[in-house]
Amino acid sequence: MEEKLVVKMIQNCLKQYYANEEQPLGERDIAQLCEQIYRQKEAEPESPLHHIVNDVVYEFLTI
Repeated sequence: MEEKLVVKMIQNCLKQYYANEEQPLGERDIAQLCEQIYRQKEAEPESPLHHIVNDVVYEFLTI
């Protein structure tokens, strides 16, 4: 999976929650989200990537 694509998808998803902030999460948080997304995509290969990204980001922000 292309990491740049996943990072861009994470950033776009975060815009829903942090419209006024440039980059609300640090590099470490983004890397952690990427790892969770990769693991979930491996476990559920039939799931669309954008659904996984939305779920992982939402879970990260609400826990």
